[in-house]
Amino acid sequence: MQHLYEIDVRVPMRDGVALAANVWRPAEGTAPTLLVRLPYGKDALGLGHDVMPSLLALLEAGYALVVQDCRGTHRSEGEFVPHMADRADGEDTVAWIAGQPWSDGAVGMYGPSYLGMVQWETAATGAPALRAIAPAFTSIDNYEAPWYGPGGALSLSLVTMWNAMMYAADAQRSLAAGEDTASQVQQFGQAFLFPEQLNGVLPTAEVPVLKAYGKWWDDWMAHPSHDGYWDAMELTSELKNVTVPALNIGGWYDLYIGQTVRTYTTARQEAGSAQAREGQRLIIGPWDHLSSTGVYPDRSFGPLASAQMLGLTGLHVKFFDRWLRGDATALDDVAPVKIFVMGIDQWRDEQQWPLPDTRWTDFHLTSAGHANTAGGDGVLTTEASIGAGHDTYLYDPRRPVPTAGGASMPVTLELCGPVDQRTVAAREDVLCFATPVLEEAVEVTGPVSVTLFVSSSAVDTDFTAKLVDVFPDGKAINLCDGILRARYRGGLASEELMEPGTVYEITIDMTATSNVFLPGHRIRLDVSSSNFPRYDRNTNTGGVIAREGEEQMIAAINHIHHGPNHPSRLVLPVIDRKDQS
Repeated sequence: MQHLYEIDVRVPMRDGVALAANVWRPAEGTAPTLLVRLPYGKDALGLGHDVMPSLLALLEAGYALVVQDCRGTHRSEGEFVPHMADRADGEDTVAWIAGQPWSDGAVGMYGPSYLGMVQWETAATGAPALRAIAPAFTSIDNYEAPWYGPGGALSLSLVTMWNAMMYAADAQRSLAAGEDTASQVQQFGQAFLFPEQLNGVLPTAEVPVLKAYGKWWDDWMAHPSHDGYWDAMELTSELKNVTVPALNIGGWYDLYIGQTVRTYTTARQEAGSAQAREGQRLIIGPWDHLSSTGVYPDRSFGPLASAQMLGLTGLHVKFFDRWLRGDATALDDVAPVKIFVMGIDQWRDEQQWPLPDTRWTDFHLTSAGHANTAGGDGVLTTEASIGAGHDTYLYDPRRPVPTAGGASMPVTLELCGPVDQRTVAAREDVLCFATPVLEEAVEVTGPVSVTLFVSSSAVDTDFTAKLVDVFPDGKAINLCDGILRARYRGGLASEELMEPGTVYEITIDMTATSNVFLPGHRIRLDVSSSNFPRYDRNTNTGGVIAREGEEQMIAAINHIHHGPNHPSRLVLPVIDRKDQS
């Protein structure tokens, strides 16, 4: 099919604002159309993410393409405020496409991160011409991911970097319009290129370069709980309005992995049509938010791990052929769930998530009271502990446990993906509980959580948990993790401080993973109270953390209790399949 290419096509919105789009349309006849909406600049395509399908391949497959700048970004009119206008603008854009003479009336959407958020926001409107979406690395609850987290801590390194980037683009727009914002452009550009300098500034809400610009930064800092401000952006309750299938794509080390799997399972149950419920698909690779190669300095997942080797572009084409073109056989050879199983480093097809043969298994924490560091006496065992005990560490927010990999934005290699934990696990404020050396392989695939019985000298503090695969040579690779701000132990919408010395039962959502712990390896749980700068530091005062400086910080003596009356336990989704090796 021959295509015509048009730049800066003005797409009118219901309030008179015009959004700019680049359009690849058929030279003759009509075609189904794929839409990408993004705040990062359509002219540079903003499509460099390697999980994105090949634009050329989509054109060759016979699709028209529309790539549009979100309101108030780059070439589009209006003011950009994250998420505020994307529902209506997405709905209006889909309707505009369907009304074009080159459109056959069927529209699909694709793209990762913010590009995925706008897909769900558009789908929740029930836009009639929208037939399918392919959201990757994304969320329908913007509090739980990405800006805060499912445990109530601020996603600090992401928030500072992303806001510096978006404010820089906004100041650049103002400069081009004749305003005197050159110094702001320079400041934001420096902050975006070297965001780590922002993370140590206290109070967090007063980071000068971000505070001075204001806008939504002030709103985010003013709403640390999952209150009405965040409820207005959440789509969980609106999935009943979504009537289109979705190709959900995630990465085990992506900051959205918890939301990716939760959105898939919730949509399977609650989407507004049988077609949407049954048409949900899920793909998860050993990827982070920006890279889908599966290759990292401390761990490579092999030649098959990449999105390219998986044929992710071809899977997009099949998915859209099924739902935009009505090819009922297009997905016949594609399983509903496709996951990469780490450890054995293989792709595997499944019929549903969580896996139907999951055996939820408690691994109890026990020790003689000295689980501090990887060289301590902390043990994980499937047998319930008969002796009561506890482990103690000092959490000092002035000396937080540094981020070492994980499902976070890869500002630096140390902050993202699989990273050897030996340096971090040598700290006295990290408790380590490990199984004996495994004699047989143990597969863990599915959601992971830990239930802890905790007490503290402080009225508020954080608790972190990390699942680790310990190799025979001592290398310790993180798989998934979580954090809970104790004041949110009863829910993210309201705060309840602790009584110092009182024991509380808490559960930390550690998102999900798929890994075979091979013979000779050990399963380990690391527990502490900070993961900085991925998350902000709890000042331990019970006050407004974002407004407190170093002088307000206090140290907390934290205890993890275990035994018959305090059964602290790691809950793992064990899969018993004898073909692992």
